[in-house]
Amino acid sequence: MIDASGNSADDAVFGKVARRIIPFIFICYVVNFIDRVNIGFAKLQFLQDLKLDDAVFGIAAGMFFVGYVIFELPSNLLAARIGVRKTLLRIMVLWGALTVLLMFVRGAHSLYVLRFLLGAAEAGFFPGVILYLTYWFPDRRRGRIISQFVMAVPLAGIVGGPLSGSIMSGLHGALGLAGWQWLFLIEGIPAIALGLAACFVLDDRPADARWLSDSEKAQIAAALSEGRAQQPAGAHTHTRLAEVLANPRIYVLSAIYFSVFMALNAIGFWIPTLLRQVGVHHISDIGWISGGISVCTAIGIVLIGRHSDRRMERRWHVAGCGFAVAASFLLLPLTAHSIALTVALLIVASVGIYAVLSLFWTIPTAYLRGSAAAGGIATITAIGAIGGAVSPWLVGTMKTQTGSLYTGLAAIGVLLALGMLTLLWILRTPLREAAPAADALANR
Repeated sequence: MIDASGNSADDAVFGKVARRIIPFIFICYVVNFIDRVNIGFAKLQFLQDLKLDDAVFGIAAGMFFVGYVIFELPSNLLAARIGVRKTLLRIMVLWGALTVLLMFVRGAHSLYVLRFLLGAAEAGFFPGVILYLTYWFPDRRRGRIISQFVMAVPLAGIVGGPLSGSIMSGLHGALGLAGWQWLFLIEGIPAIALGLAACFVLDDRPADARWLSDSEKAQIAAALSEGRAQQPAGAHTHTRLAEVLANPRIYVLSAIYFSVFMALNAIGFWIPTLLRQVGVHHISDIGWISGGISVCTAIGIVLIGRHSDRRMERRWHVAGCGFAVAASFLLLPLTAHSIALTVALLIVASVGIYAVLSLFWTIPTAYLRGSAAAGGIATITAIGAIGGAVSPWLVGTMKTQTGSLYTGLAAIGVLLALGMLTLLWILRTPLREAAPAADALANR
């Protein structure tokens, strides 16, 4: 997971950097994603306890991303100013505390408010980490590093699925608390501990790292400078935020990310419900099957990421995986009476969407530099995350109205396919030619 090998003479120093910072932020993202999607398991109990329906759940799941979108850009700009240590302290302690508070939900309105606040608390985590990695790794290494970081998501499923199922089935009724209340309590505490630990484990930039020698710091600085020097004059090296926000291509990339986030959340929030719908009735069984899907996902994205790195090709890898996800969503109704075939399609969809997520971020980070990076990355993630709010609302509302998950999932599949066609159209230049393309991107 933490091998940062490449072909240059500075493999050793970047391997050392990866071993120091990647495991910690990886664990943070595992906990982050478990806390984000554990409501998908909790709903299997609390909808009945609180007398709510799937439409309410869809709105609650989406409210997270309303808060996320509103606070995403200011949070990432603040992270660029105060550093990752203080940022993770603020974000993780708040989201851990709010996850714990979800155990006290008593109705739709309190659920909406806490999910909104959870999204506001988490805003800036993912783009902040992506920005942080640009301070430590040059472009030629960043694709594999980001893929390693995004592998936390399927690992969160491997751990979170069985863990959530076991907590809810094993502790239901203990000390007078429902299983879903124990779920939020137990899974919220690690985020608080990791937020406090970030101040001691991480350094904001290579120049601050006492565990690096002066020569190693110089090697990192030289590698980063070399990457910037390869860009032509006029690229985004020192572009002001206002100029980045005025570039229409940023919004096209955001729209593509919107379609990706729609599919990502459809998988993250609705797998437990879909498995129950096709005949898996026990919560613990749903948890273990979800974990198995995540194991396959982790293997798949590693293989796809390595193949993409070897070929130094991003465009068709992203689009191909996206089309596979869209096809899986459209085929799901045909497997409604087969658990095995449904699981097979969910594996394809899960591998595809997380491969898209990891490889997509090699594209904007190749185009955005310096002061442009914080604002550009945050803008793309904030606008894209609106899809996170729309996706559960759309699927939940359509399920309440039609009794089926498949209509909403099919609509998301079509939207994702359109997003991939747009990607192929806008990025006609292979990523290995990203430096010249960055100048074109800035001036189109």
